[in-house]
Amino acid sequence: MSWILLMLICLLLVLLLMNHLKNRTQRRELIYLANRLEQLVHEADRGHIQVVTSSPELRSVLQGTNELLDYARRSADDYVRTELAMRKMLANISHDLKTPLTVVLGYAEALSRDSDMPAAERERLLGKIHQKSLDVLELMNKFFDLAKLEAGDYQLFFERLDVADLCRQTILAYYDILTHRGFEVAINIPDKPVWVYANAEALRRILDNLISNAIRYGADGLFLGLTVRTEGETIRMEVTDRGKGIQETEQSRVFERLYTLEDSRNREVQGSGLGLTITKRLVERLGGVIELESHPGIHTTFTVKLKTAKETK
Repeated sequence: MSWILLMLICLLLVLLLMNHLKNRTQRRELIYLANRLEQLVHEADRGHIQVVTSSPELRSVLQGTNELLDYARRSADDYVRTELAMRKMLANISHDLKTPLTVVLGYAEALSRDSDMPAAERERLLGKIHQKSLDVLELMNKFFDLAKLEAGDYQLFFERLDVADLCRQTILAYYDILTHRGFEVAINIPDKPVWVYANAEALRRILDNLISNAIRYGADGLFLGLTVRTEGETIRMEVTDRGKGIQETEQSRVFERLYTLEDSRNREVQGSGLGLTITKRLVERLGGVIELESHPGIHTTFTVKLKTAKETK
């Protein structure tokens, strides 16, 4: 009987020793975890917490902690990118507003100083002032529209629309410009209706932006193509030009706010850098996507994809 009691005492001692060692191990692991967290926070260390442990609870804590660290780093990186983008955007806004305003001030000063200016010259300068003022107003309206789109305050009322008819009407409005500049125009639009649920004003603005963009930046190729086609439940609207095109390194940035290609800094062709950003936001508000495919010197195509609307709806 005594030897059984002795065995029980030994077993109890072993269990107590194992529990003590386990607690010491967990305590060391927790101390390491605290020190490692402090190091990661205060020393901008981009590593992770790595502990080999038999405790499933501690493994779960470590996994969650590492995920939180990754999320915090992504948030910090996003903040830095956003801050840099905002600084660049403000610099571009200042540049784009300063140029026409400087011209306006120059013409106004010339008019105020020369009281004997011929009437024809006075009318010419007043016309320049009027045009530059309209440019500033248009730019401010674009900023305002983009701000409303990104804040979700730009209301769109949806209705069933015939995309084919809307595209025909839109390209017809550019007929005189394209003819005057000697563009070859290739239109591939079905004769039968192509239905979508969308907002007519938003869809016209999308097409206007893409067509005017193709005319401005693709002028060297003297070609403009407009295609509407259906693939399953998707409608594709494609606007193509054969100008200089967009290098692959630039293609991911063309939809950024105020981004303009470096070779487009010529004021005769440069836009505000907002048109494609607004276009992308409008397409997204319509539940679609916009894609870019460009092979410099061959063709550049912007494709808008929307879901079809059933004729029975």
